[in-house]
Amino acid sequence: MNKNELNEYIKKAEEGDVNSQLLLGLIYLTGDEEIPANDKEAFKWFKAAAEQGHADAQYNLGVCYLNGQGVKQNYNEAFRWYKAAAEQGDACGFFNIGVCYQNGKVVKQDYKEAYYWYLIAYLNGYTYAEQNIYLIENILTDQQKQEVQKRVNDWVKTHPKE
Repeated sequence: MNKNELNEYIKKAEEGDVNSQLLLGLIYLTGDEEIPANDKEAFKWFKAAAEQGHADAQYNLGVCYLNGQGVKQNYNEAFRWYKAAAEQGDACGFFNIGVCYQNGKVVKQDYKEAYYWYLIAYLNGYTYAEQNIYLIENILTDQQKQEVQKRVNDWVKTHPKE
């Protein structure tokens, strides 16, 4: 991306265009040949889009908080933004909630809850969750897996695919 294109996206983002805000967050997160990575700018634009309800931005804002990219590390804020993304059906949000429950850094460690969120992520197309599902399945009892599967089935009934 060249500087002129960047300036055009900045103009749109400053006018409140949520897609431009997300794109700027992604551009600044990774950088390219002409635009250097800048975690603070990435965080700023993800936050602007997340506050307007953009699920991808909410997920990415959670990642920024989790890793301390452009902001002080804050696990509670990471979890909050993952939940916001998940509430809109974002598979990455579902998956990262599972990660939070599996590792116990953000919330109390709970393998059943991690398994639930991984299954939901997988059902929503996040195939990378499959490995985590298998890991957790080896930890849970058959009864625990059945309890979670019932919750997943209930979730599916209330969240039909479009």
